[in-house]
Amino acid sequence: MGLANASAQSLKAETVATGLDHPWAVAFLPDGRFLVTERPGAIRVVEAAGRIGPPLAGVPEVAAAGQGGLLDVVLDSGFASNRQIFLCYSEPGAGGNSTALARARLSADASRLEDLRVIFSQKPKVDSRQHFGCRIVEARDGTLFLTLGERNSRRADAQTLDNHHGKLVRIGKDGSVPKDNPFVGRSGALPEIWSYGHRNMQGAALAPDGTLWTHEHGPQGGDEINLPQPGHNYGWPVITYGENYGGGKIGDGITAKEGMEQPLHYWVPSIAPSGMAFLTSDRYGPAMKGNLFIGSLKFDYLARLEVANGKVVRETKALEVGDRVRDVRQGPDGLLYLVTDEARGKLIRVVPTP
Repeated sequence: MGLANASAQSLKAETVATGLDHPWAVAFLPDGRFLVTERPGAIRVVEAAGRIGPPLAGVPEVAAAGQGGLLDVVLDSGFASNRQIFLCYSEPGAGGNSTALARARLSADASRLEDLRVIFSQKPKVDSRQHFGCRIVEARDGTLFLTLGERNSRRADAQTLDNHHGKLVRIGKDGSVPKDNPFVGRSGALPEIWSYGHRNMQGAALAPDGTLWTHEHGPQGGDEINLPQPGHNYGWPVITYGENYGGGKIGDGITAKEGMEQPLHYWVPSIAPSGMAFLTSDRYGPAMKGNLFIGSLKFDYLARLEVANGKVVRETKALEVGDRVRDVRQGPDGLLYLVTDEARGKLIRVVPTP
């Protein structure tokens, strides 16, 4: 499924801040400031006017190599009263590294993380610099979803339930396992698993109706959007619309198999999607309200997907950004914000043109 031959002309990029070191995610503080992660291992507060503050103290050690480092950050829904945040990153340890999810409290002066505690650590750790996944979403019931890559070298693990590779997991904010997770009590299955058969999910967002949407990188072609259902298998690496880098089929070269879910939407060729947000405001007019916006790392643009009845009905290019778009979020002001994955990365506000 390709990009429609149309380009929205009503949006423009307004740089809020520049000079960030490979920023990966942005969150919004109640006072109008921004919390931005940098992949090499820092979290910074960016003032509303764009001044970038010093690195926060108390940030955990990260395995900053390849695609690894300090990745996603989200504020707890109760942040206004508890100042709690969640962050995920590549955690070094015996055997290599893996994706970890931690919670911490942002100090009153926003200079440090306090009481940091790892509440989930992907098992097993492996020696890999790739496919960490690492998007966090708080569901309406207060549980947390965390996307996990299959680490590339262990892609067959995505089809087995005794590991966290290539999985979407669901946990409580204290790291506990919700009793209604699909594999609770099943012998040989890790109870945190919600869905499996994923490759490398770098986008996750709640739709306006509370449904979780995710997207994941295919290999060469075959990037996917999925609506992960509990206990379902999304097929990687058995079925895919992509192929090996440099050409050649993957496995049996099939795109469908009984017991494996089809993607809601897919891209051939790949756009290398990262970041994902549903627009719930009317800041860009009624036509864009409810649309899904996704960043392209490969082609440096912001994609706009029109959605109806749980399906993607049209895709257009919303904005030529000119840099690798790593994160897409809707701010408290109803506008979209992006970060660009560059050595001098930017925090960008997407504004409507007159």
